Amino acid sequence: MQTARMPRDDHARALSDAQIQRFIDDGFVRIEDAFTRALAGEARAILWRDTGCDPDDPSTWTKPVIRLDQYAQPPFVAAANTPVLHRCFDQLVGAGRWAPPRTLGTFPVRFPSPLDPGDAGWHIDVGFGTEHPDFMEWRANVTSKGRALLMLFLFSDVGESDAPTRIRAGSHVEIARTLAPAGDAGLTLRELAANGFAETAHRPEVLATGDAGTVYLCHPLLVHSAQTHRGTRPRFMAQPPLLGTRPLRLDSEDASPVEAAIAKALGAATAPR
Repeated sequence: MQTARMPRDDHARALSDAQIQRFIDDGFVRIEDAFTRALAGEARAILWRDTGCDPDDPSTWTKPVIRLDQYAQPPFVAAANTPVLHRCFDQLVGAGRWAPPRTLGTFPVRFPSPLDPGDAGWHIDVGFGTEHPDFMEWRANVTSKGRALLMLFLFSDVGESDAPTRIRAGSHVEIARTLAPAGDAGLTLRELAANGFAETAHRPEVLATGDAGTVYLCHPLLVHSAQTHRGTRPRFMAQPPLLGTRPLRLDSEDASPVEAAIAKALGAATAPR
């Protein structure tokens, strides 16, 4: 697994050339210590309150997952906008090509449970058409309209038994090829999921584990999945998009790694910047 441990110099380059190439090939990079454990603890206290559960009484953990939405309080905004993450955004998406996160979106808080959480299928996070009341009609296209990165923010320690997100490394390649013929209109999530994302089944599976403060920065077309929690402590993770300030361009001489990964999947010669 490709991991970046952040240097103390806020002006240092966050990701090496080798790490950026791995992002292009595998579709993700793991950033350790992207934000502090103190911020994670402040945020968890707010989330625990909103779950209605008692952190010290497992008898109150009666559901396999509780979804909490749109957290913009100071600890969340601070966690999403650390200098090291901003440097990573510049390197992966391009300086001036992304908007600073102002919310951390949805938190699927997962609790130890033998019950099926009901949301553990393989998918990508689609980026537009979200005004449709049926989320299966939401859409994605080959230039990932509406989403520059998929991000996984770990606000609790997550081990292999703690329902870590499953990632199919390199699966953004097949998704780009599936979406390309559909042009700007793209495909709905229902169309993309019609075969259960079987075209990516051969890809190796990686678990998004790590200590609180770890962030996974993922290509927006990466296939991933939730899973049942088999551990002992609830898992707190946010999965916001990084929004772009302009559409991705697959024929640019100044391609970002996100753009270069798609161009490479389609057989173009675009090189990362």
